[in-house]
Amino acid sequence: MMSYSMSISKLVHLSKYNGFNLCRKFSQQSSHCDVVFNYLQGRHEGVAVIGFNRPERKNAFSMNLVKELHRYIDKIYFDNITRVVILKSMTPKIFCAGADLKERAGMSPKQVADFVTNLRGLMNRVQNISVPVLAAIDGVALGGGLEIALACDIRVASVDSKMGLVETKLAIIPGAGGTQRLPRILNPSIAKELIYTSKIIDGTTAFDLGLVNHVVEQDEKGEGAFHKCLSIADDILPNGPFAVQMAKQAISKGMEVDLYSGLSIEEACYAQIIPTKDRTEGLTAFKEKRKPKYQGA
Repeated sequence: MMSYSMSISKLVHLSKYNGFNLCRKFSQQSSHCDVVFNYLQGRHEGVAVIGFNRPERKNAFSMNLVKELHRYIDKIYFDNITRVVILKSMTPKIFCAGADLKERAGMSPKQVADFVTNLRGLMNRVQNISVPVLAAIDGVALGGGLEIALACDIRVASVDSKMGLVETKLAIIPGAGGTQRLPRILNPSIAKELIYTSKIIDGTTAFDLGLVNHVVEQDEKGEGAFHKCLSIADDILPNGPFAVQMAKQAISKGMEVDLYSGLSIEEACYAQIIPTKDRTEGLTAFKEKRKPKYQGA
């Protein structure tokens, strides 16, 4: 388990992100929660960061980690202030190693099935967050760790990251959406090869295949992908919040249907924007040659 001194050091390191607290339950008894959550402030206001924080188990998905992720996603669903979400790791060189196989070994077949169903539901909830969700892959993302990244809108990887759906090595298949989301992102034949072979690829290969949007050099603190995600968030934040949400909805829902049905979805999303104050503000600001002041209404 992470020592108290290590936790304080990490907390100090993250202070430049305007008070990124390890967790509300942090105490001098060295206890810590499995998920770090914070709303950034200053020029990054509107960004919510969710950090995986199980260094002793390489951020593997345990029942408690999944429970905590559900709790913070609930918070985002109803907070009305989040405009971009970034998933990252608090553990250097590890994004998420997938399911906690040590914990799973002690489960009954029914408990395993229930856990996988709950994990699959978590991925669906990540995908359905109304605002853009970015994954900062600054390390190993295997199995469920890659599956949660696949559920994000935008993925950024460091060159030294390692990614793969490796479940067939364990005589199982990806069970949290990997068999469905990977072929929708890549050429289906490439996705099949990656899953059949359990191949692990680095950040550069992932970029070449189109699995990630950007590949970046790793920095000294192991947060290269996270900093790139912050840069992308900075480009999103000035835009109309409701318009960005409607764009996400139109794209996500439209991809699942034929073109003409997708155009109807786009029309319905656009219709919701027409009566907003932000749309009027955008036109007025353009006319007055100034920056718009959007309120998300």
